[in-house]
Parts: sequence; C-alpha cells; structure tokens
Amino acid sequence: MMYAGKQGRGRNDGSDKVKNRGYVLKRLWQYLYFYRKKLFIAIFFTIFSNVLSLVGPYLSGQTISAMEDGVDFNKVFLFAGLMILFYLLSALISYILSIQMTKISQSVTYKMRKDLFDKLNRVSISYFDQNQTGDIISRMSYDIDTINTSLANDVVSTFTSVITVVISLVMMILMSRVLVLVFVITVPISIIITRVLSKIVKKKYRVRNQKLGELNGFAEEMITGQRTIQSYVQEDAVLKKFDEINEAASKASYESGYYSTSVGPSVNFISNLSVALVGVFGGILYFFTRISIGNLTSFTLYSRRFSGPINQFSNIMADIQSALAAAERVFNVIDHEDEPKDVVDALDYQEVHGDISFKHVTFGYLPEQKVLKDVSFHAKQGQVIAIVGPTGAGKTTLVNLLMRFYDVDQGKIMLDHHETRTLTRKSLRRAFSMVLQDTWIFHGSVYDNIAYGNGEVSRLEVEEAAKKARIHSFISHLPEGYDTILTDEGMNISKGQKQLLVIARAMLSKTKMLILDEATSNVDTHTEVQIQKAMLALMENKTTFVIAHRLSTIQNADMILVVKDGDIIEQGNHQQLIDKQGFYNELYQSQFT
Repeated sequence: MMYAGKQGRGRNDGSDKVKNRGYVLKRLWQYLYFYRKKLFIAIFFTIFSNVLSLVGPYLSGQTISAMEDGVDFNKVFLFAGLMILFYLLSALISYILSIQMTKISQSVTYKMRKDLFDKLNRVSISYFDQNQTGDIISRMSYDIDTINTSLANDVVSTFTSVITVVISLVMMILMSRVLVLVFVITVPISIIITRVLSKIVKKKYRVRNQKLGELNGFAEEMITGQRTIQSYVQEDAVLKKFDEINEAASKASYESGYYSTSVGPSVNFISNLSVALVGVFGGILYFFTRISIGNLTSFTLYSRRFSGPINQFSNIMADIQSALAAAERVFNVIDHEDEPKDVVDALDYQEVHGDISFKHVTFGYLPEQKVLKDVSFHAKQGQVIAIVGPTGAGKTTLVNLLMRFYDVDQGKIMLDHHETRTLTRKSLRRAFSMVLQDTWIFHGSVYDNIAYGNGEVSRLEVEEAAKKARIHSFISHLPEGYDTILTDEGMNISKGQKQLLVIARAMLSKTKMLILDEATSNVDTHTEVQIQKAMLALMENKTTFVIAHRLSTIQNADMILVVKDGDIIEQGNHQQLIDKQGFYNELYQSQFT
C-alpha cells in the first residue's frame, strides 16, 4: 500500500525564524503595556530579588574572613544570619514574582487568544479557503501557549541573567582584576561551543519534528482507513511501512537527544574549568597576599553565578526566538484585513421578497482565472432554481456570490431590485437559510442544534421541524430525547442523521430564500423520497437554489441552470431541456443508462 506522505500535525522548527523582529517586539510590548502596572511591579521584584541573592556570596566571604585570624563569633553569626535572611527574602520574592509573571502571561495570552478569535469572526470566507484549518488552530493553541511559556519564564530569566552577570562581574572586578582574566579565555570558549552545538541540535530537532510529523500523519491516515485496509487485507503492508517510518522517527529522536544532552556536559566542563583556574590562580595570589581568603571565596561563588547565565543564555535566546516566531504567526492573523466593510449608507434590508437577478456577472478567485463568465439569469420570487453541471463548473461559486462571501468582479446581483452590494452583509445573509453537503453539528443538545440561528423558539416548534424532516422518531428514541448531548461534529450519530438535523434547522427558519447544496447526499433513497416531500413544504413561498448531482431530485424545479466552464449553457425546466437534446439531456441519460 502506497503512503501519500501527508504531513502530520507536528510543527516544523524551520518556522522559528522571525522576518520582522522589531515589529513583533513592538506588538508584544503593546500587549504587555496593557498590564504595565503588574509588569513594572514584576521588574522591581526581579531586580530586588536578585540583588538580595547576590549579596550572599559577599557575606559568605566576610564570614570566612571573620574566621581567618581567630574566630570572631559575633561577626560569623551576624554574616551567617544576614545570609539566611537575604536568601529567604530572595526566595519569597521569587515566589511572588513567579505568581506575578504567571498572571501577566495568562492575561496577555487570554487577550491575545480573544483578539485572534474575534479576528477569525471578522475575516472573509476567502481567508479560510486559503489557509488550512489545522494551521489556524495551531496558531490559537500551540503558538499562543509558546508565547505564554516564554513570557512566564524567559522574560524573568533574561532580566535575572543580565542582573546576575552585571553585578557578579562588578563584584569580581572589585575583588581581583587579575582573576577576571580567567574568564577572558573561558567565556568565549563556552559561547563558541554552545553556539556550535545549538546549531547542530536545532537541525537535529528539525529533522526529528519532521519525522514525527510523518509518523503522526501516517498513523492518523491508517487509523482512519482501517475499514479499507482490512477489506483489502493490507495489514502486513501497512505494518511494514509503519515500521520503516517509526524507525526513522526513533533514529531522528535519538540523534537529537544525543546532541542535546551533550550541550550541558560540555558547557559544565568549561564552567568547572573556570572554577579550577580561579582556584589555582587564586591560591597563588593568596600565597603572595594579593587577595584574602574571604574575597577568594566570594570571587569563586560570584564566578559560578557569572558563568551560569552566560552558559544558559543561548538556550534562553532560542526559546525567545521560538516565541517571537510564534507571536509573528499569531499577529499575521490578527493584522489580517477584515471582511470589507459595507458601503456608506448600506441598507439594512428587512422586507425581503426573494426576487434574484444575475446581470452579466463575471468572477474569478484569481484575477487571471475566471470561474464565471458573463452569467445572467432571473429567479422570480418563490421559484425553485436548480443548478447542475460537472465538477468545477462554478455551481458553488454562484452560492458564494449570492451570500456575498465574495463580491463580483463585473456585473450586478440584484435582490428585489436592490444591488446586493448596497445592502448590509448581515441583512443579506439573514435572508437565506442553507443546507450544505458538509453538515455542521456542534457540541450541545439536539434541541440546541436544531434551534441554532433561529432565535428564541419553543420546544414545540423544534419538534414540528424535526417531524417535517422525518427525524422526530429517531430523536424520541435517544436516551434523553431532544436533550441528548451530541459530541463535536456529531460523532455519535450517522451522517444521514446529521443531514436530517441540519434540514430540520433549515425548516425552522423563517427566511424568504433557501440554498440546498446536495442536501440529501448522505441519506438513503427511501429517506430521500420522504425528505423531498417535506422539502416541498419547506420551499413553499421561498426562492430556492438547489445544487444537485442527482438529477432525479430536481425534475420539478421551475428553472434548471446548466453550468459548464463558467457559463450557463442551457436553462429551462426539466422537460424543455430534455427536448433540446443538449448537455443536460446527456447528463440525465448518463445517470439512468
């Protein structure tokens, strides 16, 4: 069995590159500035906590000095007590700081996620046509979680590292400028090793994520297709392919882990080498009375504090880089253009009758590729208009233009003698009910799913709509009847039952126009006949547009539009088109031959 190579849900580290760092930092600062009081308090706590903790090495040295020429217990207890007090205060403030930063990061990500979801409700349908749903969800979940983690940890770590390095370096220079020269050698070596290994690790992780993505994608594809796999007895072939992909993923994970774990020991070796050199040269300086034993102790402790942040800085920067890349992806959505605004003085049209005219409409999703070319037709109020034609002919595009998900490039669409572009989008869309081939069921009760979008409706009205859709009996036999909770996407009911629920939702609607896009595609022939009868009542006094592939379902339509290559090549009722012996007749005969 061939594997299509579908990419999994895993993120690829190759995306961790920021194209406009300054812009992203500015936008992030705007979110942080919104909570500036909390932020400034956190910065103050960061500085205060680190200053307190960095007094410790100095007091430790003073404690040693107090025992150098005989033990001065008063000084020893004083310095030891101050050390304990400062470390306790530092720990307490650090605890408060961590809570404060968690609150700030959660506040920022809450607002960011809210802004992102608000934006997704304002962008045009074309945005969802051009972007994968999985990628959009990844930005809302994975990317914002990455930003949250970075704000909660990396921002504090960066401040702490800078303060620690600066204060430690100043204290070491004050104690012995000669010993500081040790770090002129070891720090550059540590930085070089860290950068070289980090680049290797990043490449290895990129490969690992790619392989894990392939593994996840293959597993998802095969689990989804188990019925087909078992039907064709391809279990062994699938298992063999899985073993190959799994082995490649395991090898990539091992290599990334191997190089990743080598960074710490390598950097620690240089850090320990620094301490050893400080000890050796410090001992020589102490022998020549160039430094006291207390200052040497403090210098050694400060050298540890100095080396730690430098060694960790590359990892912090890598995390921040990843967070900035995630923020850029989020801001790309938040800054995307909204659906175009209605024209000035757009009419909030309420008295809809349902008379529709297409006048010389030309449209293409891309400027150079026209999907509809000079299309004209007139649908009178209450008529049933069927739209038929081969795949890709432009049938769904007609519906997209009717609902103003897209606007025409040339020509006009008229509703009751009003051009649709002069009406508000909300009032235009409220005038339509839709039953699509891809049914949408959300997590909630059966009642809520049927009543969705229809305002406040009674249980009796919902039941009447369900009876017309021939699904009341099924609902009545559910454990909780109309209060039964449906899972996301209605996974606990069949496709046909989902279709009937959506049809019941449309039957509850009071609109003057109806769009049916293969509305009976997921039901059996017997149920389809019943629904067709129910739909006659649904379509009464409504201008109805029916997109159909089964031509048997639209024989009673008032007008049939035959669309091919972006043009309406034939129009008329069923018998008129059969008599023409044209393209429609060929389609019809092919379905019954």
